[in-house]
Amino acid sequence: MVLLETIAIVLGVALLAALAVVVKTKLFPVADDEEPREDVAEYIAMMVSVLYAVVLGLCLVSVWDNRSAAADHVQVEASALHQTYLLAGSLPEDRRGPVRAAAHSYATHVVDVEWPLMAEGHPLGSEGWNLLDRLRAAGEVDKTASTSEQIAAQELVAQLSYVDDARRGREASAQERLSPVLWAGLLIGGVLTLAFMFLFGVQRNATHVVMVMGLAGFIAFTVLLIHQLNAPFGAVLGATADPFTRYFGPA
Repeated sequence: MVLLETIAIVLGVALLAALAVVVKTKLFPVADDEEPREDVAEYIAMMVSVLYAVVLGLCLVSVWDNRSAAADHVQVEASALHQTYLLAGSLPEDRRGPVRAAAHSYATHVVDVEWPLMAEGHPLGSEGWNLLDRLRAAGEVDKTASTSEQIAAQELVAQLSYVDDARRGREASAQERLSPVLWAGLLIGGVLTLAFMFLFGVQRNATHVVMVMGLAGFIAFTVLLIHQLNAPFGAVLGATADPFTRYFGPA
């Protein structure tokens, strides 16, 4: 459904640009004796296009890096949490059940509660941290535990530190968004680039229409792509909860 909407928007922008070219050609036809455009003006138009390409590239790199970092944090967090679940088998018998139950409760909370909040860019609250503290407390053993059990408990604490760090990174990635300055550059640059196509375009109408349609559609597609990647945990291109569901089953 989202893909169809994206295609419809791109085609709509391209068709509107083509219609504008046709209207401009009909209302303001090029005179036979019209002087060629100045070289300076064409150079400025070229510079605007180059600078806009730089802004597009910067925005794409920014949102893609944040999305990739978000996916990495999720993978590390889920993997370390799964290790704590496995390490529970080496703990004293009275500790195994509570650790595994706490690990499963944490994973379920992340998938069911936190993921929809992250998709919307909302704060996650403190419940996840409370569940993590409960998991940490469940893995504590007393001095009567054997040496192997104490080593397993120490390794569990180490894995929980990885979960803690990855969770902080995941929360930070969920709040990261593209700068409003870059959004302004995207929109203003796109308008200017298309405007210069009108002012300094080729004189053959059919070629002009095709060029403007292609450029307008490509700009619309790129901006929509950046918009989707700007939500690192969005439903379309965002990081998924697959690492958690793979280790702990569907929530």
